[in-house]
Amino acid sequence: MFVKDVTVQNQVGLHARPATFFIQKANEFKSQIWIDKDERKVNAKSLLGVLSLGIVGGTEIRIAANGVDEEEAVEELVKLVESGFAD
Repeated sequence: MFVKDVTVQNQVGLHARPATFFIQKANEFKSQIWIDKDERKVNAKSLLGVLSLGIVGGTEIRIAANGVDEEEAVEELVKLVESGFAD
């Protein structure tokens, strides 16, 4: 398992459009991927799961993956979050 903490950079957090980008990126990987926030853990490939966390800008989250491409998955998702979901 590979785990990394990251602070959400964009103002609106992981809502609607940014969450969709995040999930699309997560689904590019074979590994199981989770997001942890305040003792809650959800499947990072689930839109409803991600939205249910209510992640706003400035929130620290933990991204964890387990599988054949776990390290690459976490690194790419951390990069996406740190970019503020910029194109």
